Amino acid sequence: MKLASKVLLCILASAIILFFGFFVLLIVAFGGAGTFYQTLVVVGAVILWLFMIMQIWQLLKPKVRYILIAVAVAVMVLAAMGFEINKAYHNSFDEVNEQGVDLSLYDPFRKDTLAVSLEEPATIRIQDNPPNIDGATALYPLYSAFARAVYPSGTDGVYEGDVEVEAGTVVPQKVDSIVACTNTDGAYRRLISGEADIIFVAGPSEGQLQMAKEANVELKLTPIGREAFVFFVNAKNPVNSLSINDIQRIYSGETKNWREFGGNSSAIRAFQRPENSGSQTALVSFMGDIPLMTPPKEDVASGMGGIISRVTSYKNYDNAIGYSFLFFATEMVHDNKIKLLALNGVAPTRENVANRSYPYAAEFYAVTAGTENPNAEIFIEWILSEQGQYLVDKTGYTPLMDAGKDDN
Repeated sequence: MKLASKVLLCILASAIILFFGFFVLLIVAFGGAGTFYQTLVVVGAVILWLFMIMQIWQLLKPKVRYILIAVAVAVMVLAAMGFEINKAYHNSFDEVNEQGVDLSLYDPFRKDTLAVSLEEPATIRIQDNPPNIDGATALYPLYSAFARAVYPSGTDGVYEGDVEVEAGTVVPQKVDSIVACTNTDGAYRRLISGEADIIFVAGPSEGQLQMAKEANVELKLTPIGREAFVFFVNAKNPVNSLSINDIQRIYSGETKNWREFGGNSSAIRAFQRPENSGSQTALVSFMGDIPLMTPPKEDVASGMGGIISRVTSYKNYDNAIGYSFLFFATEMVHDNKIKLLALNGVAPTRENVANRSYPYAAEFYAVTAGTENPNAEIFIEWILSEQGQYLVDKTGYTPLMDAGKDDN
């Protein structure tokens, strides 16, 4: 074959491989495949191109060429198999994630709701213009109970299920409902923008305070109850208690192996939550001035076939540690595969939150931002009344009237 013909064939083969490789890459990307498979397509296209070049120019002996391409294909297949086996292994572990809770079960106006009810009629009823409320996932059962007691039935919308509010972030919510749930960060955003009148959340993060400042909005935080911030591990982990300093050493990255705390010789997988979530804000407060280490990240598919990197959801590995609030960890997630750690030797129980012996419990709030709804203040005053605090207690939190009491 003449030199010119070989050059022309090389150009033609390169163009065809480039065209079809790009086409396959688009299919893989828009199909939601991760970085691994996109890289595999590129590597496969390069190997095919090299093989075609060797064929056209008769580089190496035919047998050697075919052995090389067979080995390359075998390596790619084995890599794909190894990737899928590894993914199946990681997927076999349960996730502990607030966003996995079916909030529709706590809808305030469904007949079989799990939201707690009063044993008597509420002392107030808001018939007209009930405040639009929103909040943290873990607090939804509570403020749903508030709405059930005070709001007129039938004012709420139908639960709409999972909705993507940010690229790669799916949260259970009812944005168009009077009783919404868009999680802590979403609730603060809706409050600051004026879409919500009251939100039920933990205290704001630095980012949320800055957001309010930039919007020239003043946040008013009214404590309505207390809750423990808890840490949990796989039930098989022999470690049962850690000190505050131990946790800080783990989440700063200073201590990296469970043997430091009397556990197995295994690297600690310290999971974190997304920035501005209620539990992540609590962890930042828990750490004080100690910087957090960079959290584990994972690549996930987002809209239009893109891949983004986000904080890895907690997986219940034997060597994992995570955190949440007591009610969510014990009531909303019925899972005997995790266990709550004692902190400074004190178990995270409601009794220990009430008598303040558990070393890290904090108030949660009804937050407003200058709402003009006249019923907002009336509603919050009722929440602080005996009936409202009864619902705090019966839902599974510590009412303000109990905080500080001893067990006698």
